[in-house]
Amino acid sequence: MSFLNSVPFLLSLLISIPVASIMPSHDTPANQAFDQAMTSMHTQMQNVKMTNNPDTDFAAMMIRHHEGAIEMAKIELRYGTDPRLRRLAQEIIVTQQSEIELMQLALKRPQLPSQK
Repeated sequence: MSFLNSVPFLLSLLISIPVASIMPSHDTPANQAFDQAMTSMHTQMQNVKMTNNPDTDFAAMMIRHHEGAIEMAKIELRYGTDPRLRRLAQEIIVTQQSEIELMQLALKRPQLPSQK
């Protein structure tokens, strides 16, 4: 713990105020939404049934990963204020949706070994 991080704790001891009451809240609507999106993405990725085909497994997991990225980008658009990050979030939604569609197509019509 660095000295600067310990200042709120030391101050709370001196004036008898609980640390949590002087620390910024991390329980904001945006943080809750990010936590939920991350939990959902990881759960969905872990629930992908492995096929022992690296191409299939990669696409199946990356679809879930990209869906998580899209959800987080939507959260940025809902709560974020930095115009650069908002623009990036918009680009993430468009590009990752396009990549999801490509991966879904690859899962529906896998290449034969001779086509690789």
